Amino acid sequence: MPSPSAAHASAGRVQLHTPYSPAVGVLAFRWGKQIDARPLHAESDGPDDDAVAAYVAKYVTKGASETGAGTDHPLKTWADIESAPVSEHVRTLMRTCWRLGGLPEYAPLNLRAWAHTLGYRGHILTKSRAYSTTYAVLRAERAHHVGHADIPDTVTERHWRYLGSGHSPGAALIAVGIAEDLAVNRELGREAAADRGCL
Repeated sequence: MPSPSAAHASAGRVQLHTPYSPAVGVLAFRWGKQIDARPLHAESDGPDDDAVAAYVAKYVTKGASETGAGTDHPLKTWADIESAPVSEHVRTLMRTCWRLGGLPEYAPLNLRAWAHTLGYRGHILTKSRAYSTTYAVLRAERAHHVGHADIPDTVTERHWRYLGSGHSPGAALIAVGIAEDLAVNRELGREAAADRGCL
């Protein structure tokens, strides 16, 4: 397993250049300064699988809440961007997707079709086949499960009986109290209206 220092050193050296575009030239993409590389230890000191899952969940939701994650429906026109109920930061990202999506060299990215999700159209994270499983395997297992009703060690309850309806004893007491409060409030309202000469 590579050490965290090796991961930091590699991240500092790696960069990717985009193909030349008449509109934007050549862009260089590289890792930023905020890199968290730590070894995973399933059965020893250090973070385990659950700690990693909690960490990823924290930052995924943090990122989504900070950007607002766009809108839940596609944008059809520039006017849709201007009227979207999002922050100005998110609106700027949507405008950028729309502008870049109009350039021939970025047509394969379908940025206009995905401007509502800020150009992103995939899963929020990727998974290593060695560390976890793949979405294809999960889909296949789900399809297999749905297609086979008789699964070993599955308990199936085939006999149902009616137990009753309405409130439990405790809930019934609460309901009676609420009904009495409403009746008193209505009576007080009528009395107040009568005193003001509204009735």
